[in-house]
Amino acid sequence: MKSPRIIENSPLARIARLKLGAGSVAMVLGHRIHLSGVTREQFLRDPYWVAHEMEHVRQFEQYGYFGFLWRYLVGWARYGYYNIPFEVAAREAGERDALLYARGLPLPSAEERHPTPKANS
Repeated sequence: MKSPRIIENSPLARIARLKLGAGSVAMVLGHRIHLSGVTREQFLRDPYWVAHEMEHVRQFEQYGYFGFLWRYLVGWARYGYYNIPFEVAAREAGERDALLYARGLPLPSAEERHPTPKANS
Protein backbone atom coordinates (compact mmCIF):
# COMPACT_ATOMS: atom_id res chain seq x y z
CA MET A 1 0.00 0.00 0.00
CA LYS A 2 1.30 3.43 -0.95
CA SER A 3 1.91 5.73 2.03
CA PRO A 4 -0.66 8.51 2.17
CA ARG A 5 0.09 12.21 2.23
CA ILE A 6 -1.38 14.06 5.22
CA ILE A 7 -2.90 17.47 4.52
CA GLU A 8 -3.55 19.72 7.52
CA ASN A 9 -6.20 22.46 7.57
CA SER A 10 -7.93 20.96 4.55
CA PRO A 11 -10.94 22.94 3.29
CA LEU A 12 -12.54 19.64 2.24
CA ALA A 13 -12.15 18.17 5.73
CA ARG A 14 -13.50 21.40 7.20
CA ILE A 15 -16.70 20.98 5.17
CA ALA A 16 -16.98 17.39 6.40
CA ARG A 17 -16.34 18.52 9.99
CA LEU A 18 -19.12 21.10 9.76
CA LYS A 19 -21.52 18.58 8.15
CA LEU A 20 -20.80 16.03 10.88
CA GLY A 21 -20.81 18.59 13.69
CA ALA A 22 -17.47 17.21 14.85
CA GLY A 23 -14.60 19.01 16.58
CA SER A 24 -12.04 17.31 14.36
CA VAL A 25 -12.14 15.23 11.20
CA ALA A 26 -9.84 13.15 9.08
CA MET A 27 -11.09 12.13 5.67
CA VAL A 28 -9.44 10.17 2.91
CA LEU A 29 -9.45 10.97 -0.78
CA GLY A 30 -7.30 8.51 -2.66
CA HIS A 31 -3.86 8.50 -1.03
CA ARG A 32 -4.39 11.72 0.89
CA ILE A 33 -5.63 12.06 4.46
CA HIS A 34 -7.24 15.48 4.89
CA LEU A 35 -7.38 16.90 8.43
CA SER A 36 -9.46 19.66 9.99
CA GLY A 37 -9.52 20.65 13.64
CA VAL A 38 -6.53 18.43 14.39
CA THR A 39 -2.81 18.59 13.67
CA ARG A 40 -0.82 15.89 11.97
CA GLU A 41 0.90 15.12 15.27
CA GLN A 42 -2.40 14.80 17.16
CA PHE A 43 -3.80 12.53 14.46
CA LEU A 44 -0.72 10.30 14.43
CA ARG A 45 -0.83 9.92 18.25
CA ASP A 46 -4.11 7.98 17.97
CA PRO A 47 -3.32 4.62 16.34
CA TYR A 48 -7.01 3.66 16.32
CA TRP A 49 -7.77 6.72 14.20
CA VAL A 50 -4.78 6.12 11.93
CA ALA A 51 -5.83 2.49 11.40
CA HIS A 52 -9.38 3.66 10.61
CA GLU A 53 -8.17 6.10 7.95
CA MET A 54 -5.67 3.61 6.53
CA GLU A 55 -8.59 1.23 5.96
CA HIS A 56 -10.19 3.96 3.84
CA VAL A 57 -6.92 4.26 1.88
CA ARG A 58 -7.10 0.49 1.29
CA GLN A 59 -10.74 0.81 0.20
CA PHE A 60 -9.78 3.51 -2.30
CA GLU A 61 -7.09 1.21 -3.67
CA GLN A 62 -9.57 -1.66 -3.96
CA TYR A 63 -12.45 0.21 -5.59
CA GLY A 64 -10.69 3.10 -7.31
CA TYR A 65 -11.41 6.77 -6.79
CA PHE A 66 -14.85 6.97 -8.36
CA GLY A 67 -15.86 3.44 -7.37
CA PHE A 68 -15.17 4.25 -3.73
CA LEU A 69 -16.91 7.64 -3.81
CA TRP A 70 -19.99 6.21 -5.53
CA ARG A 71 -20.34 3.35 -3.05
CA TYR A 72 -19.70 5.71 -0.12
CA LEU A 73 -22.38 8.19 -1.20
CA VAL A 74 -24.91 5.43 -1.94
CA GLY A 75 -24.16 3.92 1.47
CA TRP A 76 -24.67 7.30 3.15
CA ALA A 77 -28.01 7.78 1.38
CA ARG A 78 -29.20 4.28 2.31
CA TYR A 79 -27.89 3.85 5.84
CA GLY A 80 -26.80 7.23 7.21
CA TYR A 81 -23.19 8.17 7.88
CA TYR A 82 -22.52 5.93 10.88
CA ASN A 83 -23.74 2.78 9.12
CA ILE A 84 -22.06 3.24 5.74
CA PRO A 85 -20.47 -0.18 5.08
CA PHE A 86 -17.09 1.49 4.46
CA GLU A 87 -17.34 3.26 7.85
CA VAL A 88 -18.33 0.05 9.64
CA ALA A 89 -15.32 -1.73 8.09
CA ALA A 90 -13.02 1.18 8.99
CA ARG A 91 -14.16 1.16 12.64
CA GLU A 92 -13.51 -2.60 12.74
CA ALA A 93 -10.06 -2.06 11.20
CA GLY A 94 -9.35 0.65 13.77
CA GLU A 95 -9.94 -1.82 16.59
CA ARG A 96 -8.18 -4.70 14.85
CA ASP A 97 -5.13 -2.86 13.48
CA ALA A 98 -4.37 -0.12 16.03
CA LEU A 99 -1.30 -1.98 17.32
CA LEU A 100 0.19 -1.87 13.82
CA TYR A 101 0.23 1.94 14.03
CA ALA A 102 1.11 2.34 17.71
CA ARG A 103 4.87 2.56 16.98
CA GLY A 104 5.65 0.53 20.07
CA LEU A 105 3.81 2.90 22.39
CA PRO A 106 0.92 1.86 24.63
CA LEU A 107 -2.50 2.24 23.07
CA PRO A 108 -4.44 5.31 24.23
CA SER A 109 -7.27 4.92 26.71
CA ALA A 110 -10.88 5.34 25.60
CA GLU A 111 -10.82 8.92 26.87
CA GLU A 112 -7.71 9.74 24.83
CA ARG A 113 -9.09 8.39 21.55
CA HIS A 114 -10.71 10.48 18.85
CA PRO A 115 -14.52 10.19 19.12
CA THR A 116 -16.32 8.76 16.10
CA PRO A 117 -18.86 11.20 14.63
CA LYS A 118 -22.39 9.79 14.68
CA ALA A 119 -24.25 12.15 12.36
CA ASN A 120 -27.73 11.03 11.35
CA SER A 121 -27.63 12.46 7.83
